[in-house]
Amino acid sequence: MDKSNLNNNNKTLDVLLILFLPLLFAPFIISKKLLNIFIYCSNEYPYTLSFIKFAILATFGEIVSYRISRKSYPDKSFGILPKMVVWGVLGMAIKASFVIFGSGSVALLNSIIPSIKLTVLSTKGFSYLKLFASFFVSLTMNLVFAPVMMTCHKMLDIIIIESNGTFRGFFKKNSFGNLLSKVNWEEYGGFVLAKTIPFFWIPAHTITFLLPASFQVLFAALLSIMLGIFLAYKPKSKNKI
Repeated sequence: MDKSNLNNNNKTLDVLLILFLPLLFAPFIISKKLLNIFIYCSNEYPYTLSFIKFAILATFGEIVSYRISRKSYPDKSFGILPKMVVWGVLGMAIKASFVIFGSGSVALLNSIIPSIKLTVLSTKGFSYLKLFASFFVSLTMNLVFAPVMMTCHKMLDIIIIESNGTFRGFFKKNSFGNLLSKVNWEEYGGFVLAKTIPFFWIPAHTITFLLPASFQVLFAALLSIMLGIFLAYKPKSKNKI
């Protein structure tokens, strides 16, 4: 394919990339019935829907990141399907963390400040106590769960890269220490963990826990697109992943 055709193809894909989210959400905005179905499924099948939301939206975020950072679109070695599966499983883990920290962190807060009730996050409307509780839940979740989840995701991403975008790497014996040694901790730890957690994820997830439970995972999945954009502007090491 010559350069002009490649550029034309990229422009077409750029349009599709820009229209993807509006087209995805438009039916739920236009149709109240579809929105109610979405809310029902999110409440009745939370982990299944969490898998789907993250598989689609977080992988989309990675494609956006790839396009911005490399000025091209990924080929088969990118591993869209393996990435979707990984993000889907991580989405289920994130939903579980919302349940754990949404209850546990509020219980801890209640034991320190009894005036903050265990039901504070489920109360209607806005209050400063609810805002503070949301911040505390986000703080504890991002300090305890997020670094572990992000590191696991990084190692799984390395497996996908080394297996040339296929699933076969997941069925091979992988050394935990070897995978960790391939992470560029100066860049990944210094930027993703040390900067995005305090300056983006903690404030962003404070907003997440102010939302109704049926929309929290969706909002978190949308935030993963922001993560992809952040990472797109971070220089990558030539020697480590």
